[in-house]
This record gives sequence, C-alpha cells and structure tokens, in this order.
Amino acid sequence: MRSAPGGAAGSGSAAVSADHLAHGGGGPAGPGLAGAPGIPRQAGPTRFKAACPDCRARFQLAAGAIRLAIGASRRTTFYCFTCPECDAAVRKPAGERIVELLTRGGVRTLRLHSTV
Repeated sequence: MRSAPGGAAGSGSAAVSADHLAHGGGGPAGPGLAGAPGIPRQAGPTRFKAACPDCRARFQLAAGAIRLAIGASRRTTFYCFTCPECDAAVRKPAGERIVELLTRGGVRTLRLHSTV
C-alpha cells in the first residue's frame, strides 16, 4: 500500500474517476474510510487510491503527492497529481466529499481567488 509522486495538470488533461479516489488507511482487507466518524484511525500517513486514465495503472498516493485547488465554483475546484507509472498529469474536479477527504487526509490546498 505504498507509492508517491506529485504534480499538476492543465485543461484537457487526463482525469481519474471519483470512484478511484478514496481515503486510505484500512486494514489488511483493504483500504477504507479510516478516520471517518466511528471508524478508528490507523497509525501512519494517509494514502489515497487513484488510477491513471492514460496508462490505466492503479496505485496509492501519499497526501504530499496530491494538490487540491479550491475555487469559487465546482468548475474551478479540482485535485491533481502525476501518475507514478507514466508521468501523465492528472486533473479531476473535486466535489464536496472529495474536498473533505483530501483536506482531512492532509493534502495541501490552494485557495483560488477571483479577480472580477
């Protein structure tokens, strides 16, 4: 359950399915929502499941390998990382639940400001 890298992506880049991003930290049976209310938190760094749409690799990332950008709208709120297998830049919109899991797991967050 260990792997890491980091990065960012531009418009039109590859994306992962929200189904493939989950708060890691489960026991031997697999990852789960450790640390969620009523579920004991396992010691050690938080890991996030992800997949690359380019090379189709599945892996887990440390919080430091993911960046979360929170904008004024759903369109400008996203997370991004670099695939550890093929180095593709991956960017995916982040809904409220994903934002909550990533921030709770220690992912660095950038707040985007509008210049209207």
